[in-house]
Amino acid sequence: MILSGPSGAGKSTLANHLLKQKNYNLAFSVSASSRAKRQDETEGKDYYFLSVDSFKSKIEDNEFLEWEEVYPSQYYGTLKAEVEKLRSLGYNVLLDVDVVGGINIKRKYKEKALALFISPPSVEVLESRLASRNSESPDDIARRMRKVKLEMTYARRFDYVIQNDDLSLAIAEAESMLDKFLNS
Repeated sequence: MILSGPSGAGKSTLANHLLKQKNYNLAFSVSASSRAKRQDETEGKDYYFLSVDSFKSKIEDNEFLEWEEVYPSQYYGTLKAEVEKLRSLGYNVLLDVDVVGGINIKRKYKEKALALFISPPSVEVLESRLASRNSESPDDIARRMRKVKLEMTYARRFDYVIQNDDLSLAIAEAESMLDKFLNS
């Protein structure tokens, strides 16, 4: 299951809820990133934090399902070994990735993947959510907001779009789609 959308749309909140539901047998695929670790993040739980050189080396060695330089010298990617390890253990894998990564993973796994685009109710609400995190500078938030318009154009390329206006409704919609997907 792929969750994608702009930063602050609610992907992580939905992912955390779904992971707590035992009936889905979900395991979270931890992504790799070359950005600095935030104060509240844990290595191997939130991301595998790599140096830019280490990330580039893994790119050259074809170790990623997908990767992208999201911002200058800030790489994000999904390690093949992480996904395959979880699948080999019998888990349904949950990925929380950017929109380009989500499309690339869907392209590789085709009907074996459910790709959900999580949309914010509005650009203004999204900006407010990012600011309330208190984890990024105003410049970082402005940079993210410049990307939002482009990211929103990818929505139609996903299996479904969930507008996260009301969290309980968004959760119910994601659960319904996951139920259908797993039982088909």
